[in-house]
Amino acid sequence: MASEEASLRALESLMTEFFHNCTTNERKREIEELLNNFAQQIGAWRFCLYFLSSTRNDYVMMYSLTVFENLINKMWLGVPSQDKMEIRSCLPKLLLAHHKTLPYFIRNKLCKVIVDIGRQDWPMFYHDFFTNILQLIQSPLTTPLGLIMLKTTSEELACPREDLSVARKEELRKLLLDQVQTVLGLLTGILESIWDKHSVTAATPPPSPTSGESGGDLLSSLLQSPSAAKLLNQPIPILDTESEYICSLALECLAHLFSWIPLSTSITPSLLTTIFHFARFGCDTRARKMSSVNGSSQNSVMGQERGRLGILAMSCINELMSKNCVPVEFEEYLLRMFQQTFYLLQKITKENNAHTVKSRLEELDESYIEKFTDFLRLFVSVHLRRIESYSQFPVVEFLALLFKYTFHQPTHEGYFSCLDIWTLFLDYLTSKIKSRLADKEAVLNRYEDALVLLLTEVLNRIQFRYNQAQLEELDDETLDDDQQTEWQRYLRQSLEVVAKVMELLPTHAFSTLFPVLQDNLEVYLGLQQFVVTSGTGHRLNITAENDCRRLHCSLRDLSSLLQAVGRLAEYFIGDVFAARFNDALTVVERLVKVTLYGSQIKLYNIETAVPSVLKPDLIDVHAQSLAALQAYSHWLAQFYSEVHRQNQEQFISLMSTALEAITPLVSSKVQEKLLLSACHLLVSLATTVRPVFLISIPAVQKIFNRITDTSAQRLPDKAQVLVCRALSNVLLLPWPNLPESEQQWAVRSTNHASLISALTREYRHLKPDAILPQRKVQLEDTKVIIHQTLSVLEDIVESISGESTKSRQICYQSLQESVQVSLALFPAFIHQSDVTDEMLSFFLTLFQGLRVQMGVPFTEQIIQTFLNMFTREQLAESILHEGSTGCRVVEKFLKILQVVVQEPGQVFKPFLPSIISLCMEQVYPIIAERSSPDVKAELFELLFRVLHHNWRYFFKSSVLASVQRGIAEEQMENEAQFSAIMQAFGQSFLQPDIHLFKQNLFYLETLNTKQKLYHKKIFRTAMLFQFVNVLLQVLVHKSHDLLQEEIGIAIYNMASVDFDSFYSAFLPEFLASCDGVDSNQKNVLGRNFKMDRDLPSFTQNVHRLVNDLRYYRLCNDSLPPGTVKL
Repeated sequence: MASEEASLRALESLMTEFFHNCTTNERKREIEELLNNFAQQIGAWRFCLYFLSSTRNDYVMMYSLTVFENLINKMWLGVPSQDKMEIRSCLPKLLLAHHKTLPYFIRNKLCKVIVDIGRQDWPMFYHDFFTNILQLIQSPLTTPLGLIMLKTTSEELACPREDLSVARKEELRKLLLDQVQTVLGLLTGILESIWDKHSVTAATPPPSPTSGESGGDLLSSLLQSPSAAKLLNQPIPILDTESEYICSLALECLAHLFSWIPLSTSITPSLLTTIFHFARFGCDTRARKMSSVNGSSQNSVMGQERGRLGILAMSCINELMSKNCVPVEFEEYLLRMFQQTFYLLQKITKENNAHTVKSRLEELDESYIEKFTDFLRLFVSVHLRRIESYSQFPVVEFLALLFKYTFHQPTHEGYFSCLDIWTLFLDYLTSKIKSRLADKEAVLNRYEDALVLLLTEVLNRIQFRYNQAQLEELDDETLDDDQQTEWQRYLRQSLEVVAKVMELLPTHAFSTLFPVLQDNLEVYLGLQQFVVTSGTGHRLNITAENDCRRLHCSLRDLSSLLQAVGRLAEYFIGDVFAARFNDALTVVERLVKVTLYGSQIKLYNIETAVPSVLKPDLIDVHAQSLAALQAYSHWLAQFYSEVHRQNQEQFISLMSTALEAITPLVSSKVQEKLLLSACHLLVSLATTVRPVFLISIPAVQKIFNRITDTSAQRLPDKAQVLVCRALSNVLLLPWPNLPESEQQWAVRSTNHASLISALTREYRHLKPDAILPQRKVQLEDTKVIIHQTLSVLEDIVESISGESTKSRQICYQSLQESVQVSLALFPAFIHQSDVTDEMLSFFLTLFQGLRVQMGVPFTEQIIQTFLNMFTREQLAESILHEGSTGCRVVEKFLKILQVVVQEPGQVFKPFLPSIISLCMEQVYPIIAERSSPDVKAELFELLFRVLHHNWRYFFKSSVLASVQRGIAEEQMENEAQFSAIMQAFGQSFLQPDIHLFKQNLFYLETLNTKQKLYHKKIFRTAMLFQFVNVLLQVLVHKSHDLLQEEIGIAIYNMASVDFDSFYSAFLPEFLASCDGVDSNQKNVLGRNFKMDRDLPSFTQNVHRLVNDLRYYRLCNDSLPPGTVKL
């Protein structure tokens, strides 16, 4: 015994030393190694049993339990049966003796270790495992312990995490399902008895104004039966701490059980009613009040605990709610659940003299509100379509409650979550109407009032006029992951709801929104009378603090409402253009007027009393009015095509005024936000509307002159690119509604050439031989010219790449000289990866958009130049030494080659051999061994395109061969290159990068679908089973578990080429080559792999094989050395 005693003292001092903050990492590693070695010894568990019963040191207990856990999960097979019996009897005794005194985390760990034994041995060797748990629950002294054991059992056995054989997993689930009814009965009994016991003894307080809830008309209509309503109106009992603890454990058990047991009649009405009783704890504000009145900490803890019971009960309800598959016999229970939950919702949102709804919600626990909102979301998204048809379920009244709940949320996040629920509801309504157009009116009439109320309230919520306090809390500075601020997110989500209501009720929505917009516009348009001229310029003569604040709120609201009007533009076009024409025209006329007003009185340059607030407001309103007008460009285009044969005066006047509003803003002196809004509007008018007379409007000519005038100050990059795109499109895009003969291509072509010539003047004068000797300052200037010119040209090409042949021809004629200059400059910059990057971007865009116009000889010259420049040394330098820019350069080069190899016809076929050899002999060897994913994705995409678009380069299939399928095997050419490419694909599956793995697996599957890759003789005979082998190994090693399903399907597609060989040759070979399993186990694995030939059964067999192979290896590793296996 002394040695055990001595070991314990040594272990305690080691543990104390390990966790002491002065211990070095080096020493910690030594201690860790010592402890690991001790745990590996056969018989270490005996010491641990002694440690557990004799120490009070938490670290020592935790360590001892970890030794047991390791023994049971990894080495149990090799433990002698006598020892197993001893462990099975000692650990539960230890738990029973000490469970009241052990710290909770040690007790829970000990429970888990006992459950782990059950997972291995129940029922065969540990037959009383589950009956012991049931006995613990039934004995009042050990109920909490029994419940902890039950929850742990549900967690560990229903969905076992550790490796078990598939057969054992199935057996455990079946064993547990057999116990479900008993367990649910026990849990119902516990919860009911505690509730009843305390209900009887609780002295019922007189109904106070806050707690007295009369049945209420809605409640009786919801619950259908007065007795149920009466039951739910009983006062909530006051529980002692022990009872609360037991109830919380029972509810935790139920929540976990509900996550995996199927919906069935085992879940009885009495159980559901009981859960709802407990859900009321969450909406009971009295418990919290008592605690704050009495002020004692004991009471406030009580209040929190009671709230927690409500949260746990709601978790149980949500687990049931989230199941979409509802058996017919369970539907009635569901209906009852909804009725009971809506009783709670009514309770939460009840208004009375002492309380507003919002203050009630603020008093409830935030987590309870979250759970309740989850419930409502599940109800609307999963069950509404099922329940709506029940005549006894009042959906409209439910929406009224949801409305109150939504607009009294105490937090922004809570409000967002509720808006999501409304969005789901609106989507449901929209799709319902689309599928049942006949009774569209009836459906809409039922919900019209609710929708109009919703719209009005959401609009009020985004206005400072009604909701200033809340809106000022929103952050408008910090960007989130979606690159928007909290305020932008708030506005966007609100406007989505507005838009969805507009889709359902266009007339109502418009008549609600437009007057509100009008009011704020009056304020804005009335500012002109307050503008006075001062010595330095114009000043806004509004100085009183209160007036400035009111103006600030009005401008913020105007900005939001302009966004709302822009968001609704799509509901005025298409089939409804004529019906809603007058509304849309009213909006567009107002917008054109407002933008012109802002530009004429130059509100963006005006001096104000509070410049830090009012100036950004004025700029924002101006920018938003331009953006809103831009949203109506499709409407303008439709207007233009409707009136082009008639009187166009109204249309011409709208366009001219809009352009007058834009012109003064196209200047480098204007703030960027406003400048970019103006440029975007200009692009839309030139691209989407494209009227014939655009070029002749003085305002447009003014912009032309400004952009082509070299002495004028250049606009910021983004704006310059947009304006050049707009001007180029004015000249290049065909005019709508006119025949080819009236397009005036000759004049437009000349004008376009002179526009491009003016934009590229400096660039075309750069000489390649003058670049290299340049000094640093000169070189930087040259780089700026290249950057500015290429960004404009690339954008111009990109914007017409999908247009008619004529537009692209003119574009290329204008660009031709600049393209040749670029090609000549390219070699001079090959070592400046930032410049090469921009040049290759430009060439990539050219290849994607204008390769036909460039013609074959010049395209060949470009490709040849690139192939010559990108030598092995140059590629290595770019990839290995220049970081991300260098890799980007190579990626763009490969992208250009992707475009080349996809080109149909014979033109670029001569390049295939050199492209393949560049890939396989130059790029691939550099990147194959690197763990970094750079360049790999692009290279494999190129190889895929080479195969996919040039199949006949490898497989010459003659007509005769395809007629006599099976007689003549098609001829194979360039076999070595094909094999090398396939090998590269195979290698990529051995690397950890999951994105590359997924992409390449998809490429192989596509080649098989389109070109029958797996059926080709070379693949079938030399590669097929190598690929299957690699994919199986990947599954066994669990390295790419996210792709299990895709890998399983790929294995099936490969095996199905020749199932006979798969079952007779491959599978036995694969099993024979598996190490870590004995011959008997291999036979079992082989037998369990049924010879199924359909996809679901086959993939199930694959996953079973992989799971069991891993399980056997684990078992065999756990056997003590020298074990003889029979």
